Amino acid sequence: MGNSEIKTDSTTSGMNKRDFRLEKVIGRGGFGKVWKAELRKSGRIFAMKEMLKTRIVKKNSVQSVLNERMLLSIIKHPFIVNMQYAFQDRLNLYLVMDLMTGGDLRYHLIKNRRFNESQSKFLISCILMGLEYLHINNIIHRDIKPENLVFDNKGYLRITDFGIAHMLGKDNSDDSSGTPGYMSPEVMLRKCHSIEADYFALGVIAYEFMIGHRPYLGKNKKDIREKILIKQIQLKKSDVPKDWSLESADFINKLLQRNPKERLGTNGPQEVKNHAWLANIEWRKILEKSLESPYKPDFEDNYDPRVIQEWKEDSDTGVDIDFIQNYFLGYHFDSSAQYQGMESTLGHPRKVK
Repeated sequence: MGNSEIKTDSTTSGMNKRDFRLEKVIGRGGFGKVWKAELRKSGRIFAMKEMLKTRIVKKNSVQSVLNERMLLSIIKHPFIVNMQYAFQDRLNLYLVMDLMTGGDLRYHLIKNRRFNESQSKFLISCILMGLEYLHINNIIHRDIKPENLVFDNKGYLRITDFGIAHMLGKDNSDDSSGTPGYMSPEVMLRKCHSIEADYFALGVIAYEFMIGHRPYLGKNKKDIREKILIKQIQLKKSDVPKDWSLESADFINKLLQRNPKERLGTNGPQEVKNHAWLANIEWRKILEKSLESPYKPDFEDNYDPRVIQEWKEDSDTGVDIDFIQNYFLGYHFDSSAQYQGMESTLGHPRKVK
């Protein structure tokens, strides 16, 4: 999968913030606000991330932000929150994405605490569809967690936030980015890692669906790391709720293997899809989104009010705004031009049953 068509010059798509009508703040990230925004010329509604350049630089996150835009410009899939536009002005970067009206999975986990087996199997299958697409295109997400999984308007989950995702093929043993609790042991121990890291996170989420909390809990990364090194979590028959099957426990146990080479998924996404717990999944219908989701969130105000408080801009960042402009050359994207011909250049799941 190449990226030869990605532009790196200083031109822009010609779009700016005034092309959008900002309705309300629906989220808050590390660099600024997320708006519900209407594109004036078409009336289409999007989610628009507004990211303060000085804050990005202060947090040493320039490469992460540029990496996310690069990856989003070369991927498109129904189980990923796709980028539609990217542009910038003197103060901010803007990333315009599909609007997911169902809220993120963390919000719904807090609200429900657990999901039943039928709901869990469906939601895990959604995540797998997105991971399959990424992995056959040699991309590791590396931060699969409930906050980065959002419900679309059909009740299907999509993957978002590609800030620390990267392409396979280079040594990544120095990288320990991710979220404690969902981070695989090999990443936490700064070992070279591959797609298995994403499947460990998938196992953590499945465990959370069943039990109501993560398998490894701790106050900080060091605490969680020590617990992972001390004990291999394995669900026993007595741990499985009465309304869950034993196949579900086997599925989770195999995903939570500390040794990545013994983990379900080490041989690719099809190995995970072939597990007995997922034997009755109609993958073609999942891909087409023609099945009724067993969990349908309300599609209004599925956002945690604690997260969407108004952003307070830095009063004095200590960063020269004029000096840093060259860091963001080429930060632009227009989906109407970029996505043409992508079906032939990217790998897509085949032989879907």
